[in-house]
Amino acid sequence: MFYYHQIIILISLFIIAALYFKLADRFNIIDKPNQRSSHTSITLRGGGIIFYFGAFAFFVYSGFSYPWFFLGLTLITLISFLDDVLTLSNKLRLSVHLLSMGMLFYQLNLFELQWVWIAAALVLFIGIINAYNFMDGINGITGGYSLAVLSGLWMINNYHLNFVENDLIYCTGLGLLVFNFYNFRKKAKCFAGDVGSISIAFILLFMLGKLILAEPSIVVVLLLAVYGVDSVLTIVHRLILKENIFEAHRKHFYQILANEAKVPHLIVSAGYILVQIGINFLALYLLQSDFSVFTTSFTVIGILLLLAFVYVVVKRKYFHLHQLS
Repeated sequence: MFYYHQIIILISLFIIAALYFKLADRFNIIDKPNQRSSHTSITLRGGGIIFYFGAFAFFVYSGFSYPWFFLGLTLITLISFLDDVLTLSNKLRLSVHLLSMGMLFYQLNLFELQWVWIAAALVLFIGIINAYNFMDGINGITGGYSLAVLSGLWMINNYHLNFVENDLIYCTGLGLLVFNFYNFRKKAKCFAGDVGSISIAFILLFMLGKLILAEPSIVVVLLLAVYGVDSVLTIVHRLILKENIFEAHRKHFYQILANEAKVPHLIVSAGYILVQIGINFLALYLLQSDFSVFTTSFTVIGILLLLAFVYVVVKRKYFHLHQLS
């Protein structure tokens, strides 16, 4: 993709974002703060729909590559947007999510695997999408962290193994840049909404799936290490407290930092971004090295345990001080 094409796409995405803001304002598509929120003012919801249009730009520019992936993305984006506006039933949302995931699997040729691996991949992918959705809570974190993950995919794609077209990475990145322009600020103009967090997770999962198929390695988990550790340990924490893990809450690590430790939202988001980018470099180094499987696995597990240690130490301090409900 030439630079002038990227500029045209970027300008187009800004125009689409501006049009959506007018639509959201007219039809009152807003996010109202509640006792579980980490924000205090009414903000437009669903700005993350721009991620879909970034992917759409690639789809058209590439000559309609990956049609099943894009169809699945279209369905999951549409149902997520409707859920943002109307609040749909869980059964309907789950049905469309499963259908979209089936299309993603078909595009990746995962149905050629044994059923055990298909089931494991389905549980993992749906878990990641829901974790990504739950992690959307403070300014800059969804868009910024997604850019960090995307940077890791770009590094591996260009300096280790070409597993996906760079144009898909660039178009996705342009959508994230436009969203961050409006969201990565002290007073955000819009939030991603379910349509944003779920669609960007779907896009990143497609690229991660292609990477894993091209080079199966435990190292790939490092590309989602920060979100992954936060999500898994928060679920464990809530299970210990005998809470319903599907209900909204304020117990994620980033929420503790923002709400209880009173760290500014953008500092927390920047921390997540920088830590993940640092881990991306380690992931690239491990993939390029000649380490044995044991050494590589030991290193990956060590990094995850270090993140878990920081999570537990900091969270114990502030959670016990404030005793969140």
